[in-house]
Amino acid sequence: MTDINVPDLTGTLAVVTGANSGIGFGLTSRLAAAGAEVVLAVRNVTKGTDAINRIRRHTPAAQLRVSSVDLADLASVRALGERMRTDGRPIDILINNAGIMTPPRRDVTRDGFELQFGSNYLGHFALTAHLLPLLRPGARVTTLSSLTARRGRIDFADLQSTRSYGPSRSYAQSKLATLLFAQELDRRSRRFGWGILSNAAHPGATVTNLQVTGPTHGGRRERLTRVVNSLSYRIPGMWQQIDTGILPALYAAVDPAAEGGAYYGPAGFAELTGGPAPARVPRAATPETAARLWAVSEELTETRFSAVVDRDHAGQAGER
Repeated sequence: MTDINVPDLTGTLAVVTGANSGIGFGLTSRLAAAGAEVVLAVRNVTKGTDAINRIRRHTPAAQLRVSSVDLADLASVRALGERMRTDGRPIDILINNAGIMTPPRRDVTRDGFELQFGSNYLGHFALTAHLLPLLRPGARVTTLSSLTARRGRIDFADLQSTRSYGPSRSYAQSKLATLLFAQELDRRSRRFGWGILSNAAHPGATVTNLQVTGPTHGGRRERLTRVVNSLSYRIPGMWQQIDTGILPALYAAVDPAAEGGAYYGPAGFAELTGGPAPARVPRAATPETAARLWAVSEELTETRFSAVVDRDHAGQAGER
């Protein structure tokens, strides 16, 4: 299966983080073409506006709007949640997509967290908590993980990689964390009756700016990085383009057959390329680890997922 049929999404509201490029842009384009109204939750509003203009060249009637958020800044995450709760529109689809990959030197978020763990995971954890009152029963929350999650380990003694930073190791931990979050959110939704279907997906080996923006973070030469990457992209059968790479996440977010707590990736060899299929769950993704990480994450972000969601008072819920 090299594509999926997206159902009619007219009248639905979707929020996609990192929607101005890569996987996020591809997902936003498909959701908008199916009739959904999409909020592009992006750090750079100018790039978000440009993304809207590009989508409307192909889908002139697309209902799109930009809302700024910096997932490396919990105050910015909280502000987006407050704006959306004030607006009061129920959310049908939330795609936690934005991220940064393998910066060569350790950097931190505005709140002092290791940049990958803080942006890829904690920022989305907090955002979902702030938006929880708006996630109508039946809503989908799809969180992007990565093939590298298989190599990940949640080091509770050094979550912020202060003792020893490794670009790939810290990235793998952050992406294992996003998978654990997706699974635990679904378990808690069932336990507390939130009515949310939460799952995860990874895009395999998909060519995006992620392979450039992360490795060049902090000043590494972008031109050299692009040349090195282009050589890798020429390996037959190893890489795919965005229109195919989005399919596991798109399936997870909109297909009626997609399941809560599930993990989807490409169907091809080693889950590198191809249409959506169930992905192999890493051994480290245990319910016990997920529950422990959830508790630690609530403390780190000073954000709570209320056991009882009061959707009639959305503006007061999800506060730090």
